[in-house]
Amino acid sequence: MRRCCPVLFVNSPGDPPPSSSSSCLRPPEPPPSKMAAGGSGGLSFPGVVGNSAPSNRGGSSASSYNYSGGVGASSLGNQAAAAVSASGVSPPSAPPPPPPGAAAGLLREPVYNWQATKTTVRERFTFLFNNEVLSDVHFLVGKGLGSQRIPAHRFVLAVGSAVFDAMFNGGMATTSTEIELPDVEPAAFLALLKFLYSDEVQIGPETVMTTLYTAKKYAVPALEAHCVEFLKKNLRADNAFMLLTQARLFDEPQLASLCLENIDKNTSDALNAEGFTDIDLDTLVAVLERDTLGIREIRLFNAVVRWSEAECQRQQHPVTSENKRKALGKALSLIRFPLMTIEEFAAGPAQSGILTDREVVSLFLHFTVNPKPRVEFIDRPRCCLRGKECNINRFQQVESRWGYSGTSDRIRSSTQTAIQFLVRMTLVLVVMDPPAPLESCLKNQ
Repeated sequence: MRRCCPVLFVNSPGDPPPSSSSSCLRPPEPPPSKMAAGGSGGLSFPGVVGNSAPSNRGGSSASSYNYSGGVGASSLGNQAAAAVSASGVSPPSAPPPPPPGAAAGLLREPVYNWQATKTTVRERFTFLFNNEVLSDVHFLVGKGLGSQRIPAHRFVLAVGSAVFDAMFNGGMATTSTEIELPDVEPAAFLALLKFLYSDEVQIGPETVMTTLYTAKKYAVPALEAHCVEFLKKNLRADNAFMLLTQARLFDEPQLASLCLENIDKNTSDALNAEGFTDIDLDTLVAVLERDTLGIREIRLFNAVVRWSEAECQRQQHPVTSENKRKALGKALSLIRFPLMTIEEFAAGPAQSGILTDREVVSLFLHFTVNPKPRVEFIDRPRCCLRGKECNINRFQQVESRWGYSGTSDRIRSSTQTAIQFLVRMTLVLVVMDPPAPLESCLKNQ
């Protein structure tokens, strides 16, 4: 007797093979496109994971299945099925209950069981990063030849970003599966996705600014914080002005404050860096307004002139004195010309052509006339010139054997500390003949 129910029984060895016209001999074969060709097990599902395994008839069972963009994974059940098929042993034909070997041939694992190799949610989502598996949206990032098509998953993006959530699930949600992002760099967008899928931060000196822009655009504050922290650790005098411009652009007040402090401490090096001439006018004004710059005003003026020349070139204007004054705008009034010496002013600003004749005359009067007339420029000292000068006059009466011509010796000091005063008094005692007691010198002071 031949049993023909494929679910409960297996045909006996002596039974003839069933004919194709029988309706209850065996389950229908899966479509050719879903069968393992030649035992290779290479299946292709565009973004969908199959849940049924191909039949073992006509070839050996495969141990791994490779998807585009993914890595194949094999289970113990698939390995056992492959071993049975490779041995050439056919399923036993005894009546039910079937032997264990037959049961193993009926209970097969899913075709592509990559989930079984990922023990945590983070590992599973990391596997999906930049992967076509289960992807339901693609981004065309960048423009021109540098553009890149990147797969993604709406659910993961919506969980990590309020902007993506509104894009896919909001009242005006897009239904397109191809989204163009011409203003975003591919490397920065991949860094954003890497963070959303796995919490991993992949930023470097070349990509930190574009990644910060992308994180700002898609409202991912945690990645923003990582970018700002990276910039803080790599802040130097030669990039302080560039980072200051970006911090003001991206509204990062803490980073901007650190940049300004670095400029205060290393003003000369920061002004000599290449990035200084690339800053915008508002950033230049914010720097010139500070009382804490550690540089003399004449050197600050020369740096500002270099910036005005670069700005004329950016605006495609001839580099003339008139155009440089226009480029400086309100920044010119923040140069503290009264802090210069008359020699510095006469050799530099007075001959630059940037100041008007009236301004030059009023500043010369300020330098030479007492009481000084009021000028239109700030005369408040910056930090490097805040020390109060005082004159210490000694030897008002000098005998001829000293070899002096009768003029008083003078010591100019920029501080009033007791230690420096005592040092200078010690020097005075060394040259006195006979040396006077230190107490008498202090008493005369």
